[in-house]
Amino acid sequence: MFHWLRDNHREEVRRRSFPSEWESFLRTSVAHYSVLDDPERAELRALTLVLLEEKNWEGCGGLELTDEIRVTIAAQACLLLLGLPHDYYRNVESILVYPSTVVIPERRPGVFERVNAPVETAIPILGQAIARGAVILVWDAVKRGARHPEQGHNVVYHEFAHKLDMLDGAADGTPPLADGDQLAEWVAVCSREFLRLRELAEKGHKTFLDAYGARNEAEFFAVATEEFFDRPLALQKHAADLYRVLGAYYRQDPAGRASRLLTGEE
Repeated sequence: MFHWLRDNHREEVRRRSFPSEWESFLRTSVAHYSVLDDPERAELRALTLVLLEEKNWEGCGGLELTDEIRVTIAAQACLLLLGLPHDYYRNVESILVYPSTVVIPERRPGVFERVNAPVETAIPILGQAIARGAVILVWDAVKRGARHPEQGHNVVYHEFAHKLDMLDGAADGTPPLADGDQLAEWVAVCSREFLRLRELAEKGHKTFLDAYGARNEAEFFAVATEEFFDRPLALQKHAADLYRVLGAYYRQDPAGRASRLLTGEE
């Protein structure tokens, strides 16, 4: 009964009118919106309405949470869902937005905790996806990434990719996949590309994928997701197999969209 009521409510939300002011935010602040076709834009707006309705949104650090902030974040998060079977990020309850870089305080061991690894020190972050918890984002980084995809850095794509990765209970760089064949190809391609990135990063070579992705498999998936949506033609050129498995997972072809935009095709 609960699922029936929830699904009915979601359908009602999806049918609501999308305010013209909100769409103007998408057209001016979310560069990717312009490369979608009309059905994709309609679906993105419907997904965005549900995410705005269902999640708890909080402005932190003195930030006044405006419609522009909420819509800009929600639409980018929903872009990742556009071709996926999904449940509107069921592992995200809250989205916390700060005005600028946040410093996560040093984690101190508990009184009875046995310390087997270095204690995490205070570090500045632009975003964080907490397992079984909130997504933390920094508005100035969100705005910059949304407007300038050519830079290949998008904190919303990055953190919500982590949340997709976590849907199976582990942040290991492998989100839930359709079947064993897709899993086998994913592991083969992503493992090879991850190890290649790590080797190049360790040698200090400049890499197309951000070297931050060499930290572990989870960061690799998040960084690769940023490039897949923001610089798809370049990713296709530098790592065609990686582009292919990401395309099969997300069920989208950003490179095709970018090519049509370059050639002036509708």
